[in-house]
Amino acid sequence: MGFIWETPEEIDLAIARRLRGIRKRKHLTQRQLSEKSNVSFGSVKRFEGTGQISLISLTKLAAALDCTEDLKRLFADVKYLSIEEVIRERP
Repeated sequence: MGFIWETPEEIDLAIARRLRGIRKRKHLTQRQLSEKSNVSFGSVKRFEGTGQISLISLTKLAAALDCTEDLKRLFADVKYLSIEEVIRERP
């Protein structure tokens, strides 16, 4: 296994910053995104500030920002590290 250079919290914050950037490009306030996504304003605000959010709320925000394809690709192209991984995956 390789070294992890970012903590999970740093990764979460980076995702939150990217979402905030998309929200701003679309000229939406946090409150407008909250209403459009049906995610509470507090959750949107907390996510953008801390990176903490439930998966279902993140999915709703992605849908409201037309970014679901990006989210659906998560873990889609993980490369095999060994032949053993290939063998274990087979049904």
